[in-house]
Amino acid sequence: MASIGGIAAVGNLWLTNCSSSKQCIFLATLKPRNPSSSHTGISIRDNPNYYYSVHERRISSKIIGHRNLGTLKSVQLDAACITSEDEDEMGEGFFEAIEELERMAREPSDVLEEMNEKLSARELQLVLVYFAQEGRDSWCALEVFEWLKKENRVDKETMELMVSIMCTWVKKLIEGKNEVEDVVDLLVDMDCVGLKTSFSMVEKVISLYWEAGERDGTVLFVKEVLRRGISMRLDGDEGKKGGPAGYLAWKMMEEGKYRDAAKLVIHLKECGLKPDVYSYLIAMTAVVKELNEFAKSLRKLKSFTKANLVAQLDPQSLHLVQDYQNNLLSDGLHLSNCILQEWGPQFHGVVHERLLAMYICAGRGSEAERQLWEMKLVGKEADADLYDIVLAICASQGETGSIGRLMARVDCVGALRRKKTLSWLLRGYVKGGHFKKAAETVVKMLDLGFFPELLDRVAVMQGLSRRIQLQGNVDTYLTLCKRLSDAGLIGPALVYVHMRKHKLWVIKML
Repeated sequence: MASIGGIAAVGNLWLTNCSSSKQCIFLATLKPRNPSSSHTGISIRDNPNYYYSVHERRISSKIIGHRNLGTLKSVQLDAACITSEDEDEMGEGFFEAIEELERMAREPSDVLEEMNEKLSARELQLVLVYFAQEGRDSWCALEVFEWLKKENRVDKETMELMVSIMCTWVKKLIEGKNEVEDVVDLLVDMDCVGLKTSFSMVEKVISLYWEAGERDGTVLFVKEVLRRGISMRLDGDEGKKGGPAGYLAWKMMEEGKYRDAAKLVIHLKECGLKPDVYSYLIAMTAVVKELNEFAKSLRKLKSFTKANLVAQLDPQSLHLVQDYQNNLLSDGLHLSNCILQEWGPQFHGVVHERLLAMYICAGRGSEAERQLWEMKLVGKEADADLYDIVLAICASQGETGSIGRLMARVDCVGALRRKKTLSWLLRGYVKGGHFKKAAETVVKMLDLGFFPELLDRVAVMQGLSRRIQLQGNVDTYLTLCKRLSDAGLIGPALVYVHMRKHKLWVIKML
């Protein structure tokens, strides 16, 4: 709000103004300076029992006349804010300006306009520092900066100084556990006086809340920013990805709280707020990461069970595991539907890409295959390795239709890619326990001149030998041994059959 009246506050916006020996707290809330004016300002509290507004102070000054502030040299600045060079540069004009501004008989802009020639650039910075101190009138600091901006006297150093002051104020509000509305009001004031930062001030505030351990306060702040619809204006970049909701979701993901990150964006949507599209995409990424971590945990549990370190999961536990995975997939689908319904087709490819990642992590072969074709339809071609991974998942689940469709593309690729795809198919069959199909794949690879990896060959041979008693497996096993022997991949093999009834062993060398 670049107004002549500057920034004012009302009733609830107080700055504790006390002696230098006392601690002071700055609290902010916006209100009009008076009912007939759209300008705003800041109220001051001199002590816990005596309140008066900026407007009242101005009237009182006119009645009292010239205030006796003592000598001009009684003006004090925090020693940490100034250097000996600054002290030398503080001339009579600086102290006179401070006195006039403290008196508040006139608008700060009028005072500064009159004393413009008497104040150097450094002295103007020191005026900002003076009024930014605890116990001073922060309203005046904002109006001084607004005047500097209007007069085009804000250089890089002055801008950085005011940004530092503003960040300090915000931090004090957060540490003082003030309402989030007060923090947002201060950010709006910052924007109104033309304060521009090289970073996102909204993200800075979210970080301050997060570092202070105010998790609930962070969510409330994001809600208030979205409710007012001011995030883009404050950030100064309408193309900025993530917005406040997305940035908070990333903060949660950094701590491994993937489910909370996804639930945050869903919750904001259910509250009637409008997170930007990138916030939804970040939330979908969180779902993918949670599904991936969940799959890792299940694999680790399976290895413990196999080693007899833990007992098998009972049916009720298995049901809970399945429900959790289904709920995660449901959240991901809900987020994807929001994007597909509310935003244009330019985001469809990346949505299907994340859905593909979700189904791969969940081990859903047919659903993952569908996303591959959906990506292709919107002009986004998936990486060849993703096709192979989906093929392996479908092979492990015996999805014959999906395997046929995915294998149709093998004839159109080079020899190296074809071998890699067949290797993934082979491993998928082995993982799913489909050793007969795995043996057929090994034979097919040998026919094409490809030699399967040693571990893959061993896994197929061991799987078949354990199931050799099943009908048809003997012929499959013998055929595979002969083909591997012909290719020089194994030595002579002994096949034996034990007839218990006759106590007879039949042994044959291949």
